[in-house]
Amino acid sequence: MTRITEAIKHLLIINILFFIATNIYGDQMYQWFSLWFPKNENFGIWQILTHMFMHGGFMHIAFNMYALYAFGSPLERMWGRNKFLFFYLSAGLGAALIHTGVNYYYFNEGMNALVNSGIPKSTVMDIVSSGQYSTEWYNIAGKSTIDNFLSAYHTPAVGASGAIYGILVAFGMSYPNSELFLIFLPIPIKAKFFIPVLIGLDLFSGVTGYGIFGQGIAHFAHVGGALFGFLMMWYWKKNQFNNNRWN
Repeated sequence: MTRITEAIKHLLIINILFFIATNIYGDQMYQWFSLWFPKNENFGIWQILTHMFMHGGFMHIAFNMYALYAFGSPLERMWGRNKFLFFYLSAGLGAALIHTGVNYYYFNEGMNALVNSGIPKSTVMDIVSSGQYSTEWYNIAGKSTIDNFLSAYHTPAVGASGAIYGILVAFGMSYPNSELFLIFLPIPIKAKFFIPVLIGLDLFSGVTGYGIFGQGIAHFAHVGGALFGFLMMWYWKKNQFNNNRWN
């Protein structure tokens, strides 16, 4: 197996410690460290970073940490520790930015529809912040709009997936002809084909609401991490970035 690199070793340790603490303290950890919508009373600015170390279950952290190890190790060996950490954290922060921006769109879309129907904004906020909603809202704005509105406010984001998608993009651009094997499709697929398709499926699920990979997935966080990963790779290549300055 590939030798574990320094930054990835420490990232794995931090994620595992957060996961253990979450299993001990439960909802309190999710309340403090998940990424909540900025208008939610649980929101804290530190969550933009800490949500990357929170996970919703064993399979969630297992898949993310395996991907970090498998795809991040060759990148850290190529770039060095400092540049890798900068890339990883930047992709995760970019994912949080895109995810929150999309949530603002969903929240404002639902709020505007309700306010335009004659319901005072303060009344809507009082109802939503109490954890309730009115079924009459569906008659005003439609099920999809109201569901997205409520989900944007109430559902926190957790996981390293946004940063991992940035790592996937960097791996695909650095090692495009590497062959990947999938459990459900045991034939080799080159990274330059597999990774764009994976991101495209996430974008499709985010736009349509059709859960190809299951429910409760922050698809736009994945897309955001991939986008920021691509932009950083493009910028570094364009400017012939000097790897040694990061070591």
